[in-house]
Amino acid sequence: MKRRQFIRLLGGAAAWPGRAFAQQGTPVIGFLSGASSWEFAHAADAFRRGLADAGYVEGRDVLIEYRWAEGRYDRVSTLVGDLIRRGVAVIAATGGVASVLAAKAATSSIPIVFANGGDPVKLGVVERLNRPGGNITGATFFNNALGPKRLQVLRDVAPKATTIALLVNPGNPNTEFDAKEIESAARSLGLRILRVNAGSEREFDLAFAIMAEQGVGALIVNADAFFYARRDQLIELATRLAVPAIYELREFAMVGGLMSYGANIAEALARPASMWVASSAAKRPATCRSSRRRGSSSSSISRLPRHSASPSRPRCSRSPTR
Repeated sequence: MKRRQFIRLLGGAAAWPGRAFAQQGTPVIGFLSGASSWEFAHAADAFRRGLADAGYVEGRDVLIEYRWAEGRYDRVSTLVGDLIRRGVAVIAATGGVASVLAAKAATSSIPIVFANGGDPVKLGVVERLNRPGGNITGATFFNNALGPKRLQVLRDVAPKATTIALLVNPGNPNTEFDAKEIESAARSLGLRILRVNAGSEREFDLAFAIMAEQGVGALIVNADAFFYARRDQLIELATRLAVPAIYELREFAMVGGLMSYGANIAEALARPASMWVASSAAKRPATCRSSRRRGSSSSSISRLPRHSASPSRPRCSRSPTR
């Protein structure tokens, strides 16, 4: 995107009633995440890089108000309300679908741009991919839809396993959709899925005790911001369980998890950041398009396609420490 286009975007935002601008006329973006600030700092860095690519530097050309739910989805609505009272020009909803749904429910006038790993149509985020409707647009990399593929990879690694544990966070709006897809794929492979819930740290030990009691042969840790923030703890518990485990993001494999299969979230945030903000302000919301991006991380795990709406073939690799 060219700087001139981005100037039109933010110039248009200045005309919206109640939007936040510093005294010098600098627009304010609300960055909302369901994740934790210390664990998802790289995502915020990637978002800033995307803005910088459009010629806008935080603190010089634009201000950003950050709100982090720290993996506690019940806090997201309060954080959205805080940003609305601040009068931000745009809300960038990241770190899970809970932040997107909360922002959508809270405002029909402030433009919302999102990054999400689930299907935004099934989750009720947008009406259609090519015509989202309302005041919302963004990009999805369909990371959550890769659950059946993670199951297939796990089966290749542990062909004798007949019962696969699926660790999910019941508070995550994606959970039911993800679990049903994985369970359907398991039935076609003649496998049994043991769905185990864990919505807090104190429930982790109980969840893994259930897995041990049921004699699971492998483990899928479902995509979730709360799990991501506690990946060291989950990897340690999976190691004690002594079964192969697969995770959503490369960061799990980088700190000792056996393997991961999924998108590079930082890369996904960096590339479309300026496009999201620009399209939400420069166009009528009803004509903004939701970008569809498939793929996964770079390096040894996988690679996100460079500006392509067509699917790419993700790759899986094992932890470099194993």
